[in-house]
Amino acid sequence: MNINVEGHKLEQEYLRITGLLASPDIIKDPLRLKENSRILKELEPKIRIFREFRKTISEIENLKKWLTKEKDSDMAGLVNEELKGLEEKRVSLEKEWQRLLSPVSKEEQGNVIMEIRAGTGGDEAALFARDLFKMYSKFAERKGWKIEVMDSSLSDRGGFKEVIYEVEGEGVWSQLKYESGVHRVQRVPETETMGRVHTSTATVAVLPEVGEVDIKINPADLEIDTFRASGPGGQHVNKTSSAIRIFHKPSGLTVQCQDEKSQHQNKEKALRVLKAKLMKFYKDKQTEEISEQRKNQIKGGERSDKIRTYNFPQGRITDHRINTTIHRLKDVLDGKLEILTQVLKENLEEK
Repeated sequence: MNINVEGHKLEQEYLRITGLLASPDIIKDPLRLKENSRILKELEPKIRIFREFRKTISEIENLKKWLTKEKDSDMAGLVNEELKGLEEKRVSLEKEWQRLLSPVSKEEQGNVIMEIRAGTGGDEAALFARDLFKMYSKFAERKGWKIEVMDSSLSDRGGFKEVIYEVEGEGVWSQLKYESGVHRVQRVPETETMGRVHTSTATVAVLPEVGEVDIKINPADLEIDTFRASGPGGQHVNKTSSAIRIFHKPSGLTVQCQDEKSQHQNKEKALRVLKAKLMKFYKDKQTEEISEQRKNQIKGGERSDKIRTYNFPQGRITDHRINTTIHRLKDVLDGKLEILTQVLKENLEEK
């Protein structure tokens, strides 16, 4: 792929749309404004790489011309070193260009549904599940993503037995897809009087949300029950049957939602969760690895089935898939998850 040719075409399109959006007439057509703004946003990183590549090539050519005239100069050694660095930068920019122009999958474009469940460790596991939810929520806030809770179940001490939620925003799948698995925590629980470190776990599953065109659900295949919601939620709790439970007969999957006051809203959310689960279910079935695929993602929640360990006494976090340990546990829990996700992407996507 010729970056100069392709980049020039994209730059012309970028300039055309920039001019269009600067026109007062575009305000009169909201749909056109929205669509062209979306295209411009997609073009911006490509244009940035193209212009940086073009600048780098120009610098390389100028240095080579200088060397042909001044090859015996005392500066030649330094210029050759600079030239070497520019050539490495050129290769890096070419790789990034190819990545940006690669076809984007539906998963990369869409939102995700995340499930966090308490694993081994009783109340402490539920509190850790709550801490993971807070970590992902802070990460989403820093990224400008939106989180919508679909269903949750609280423990007696305020932790999460389970929480299911949608994450909406640009690039959520690419940033979160490697979070699936068993997360292990080592810390002194609040109720521990002897100061002993306990080990608990929580499981995380990340599912790409699918649209109408991806999964078709036959209403005849569904058994839908209503029940009274329980837990925090206001006066409607335990007084109206607004909570929804859906059983999908062909797959045996069951989902429920009780976070909304409206039965209709709960049903809509439950169907979205069901679609995401069915997408994974059918993919697993096609490869004849239904049980193994599920085990590979979140396994049984046992302490030994871990992808990551959060060690509070030492303030460290270890990702066992890439054998990487960092001593920035507080930063990660405060939502600076890219400290790990970037390293994960670089290592796991190269394999």
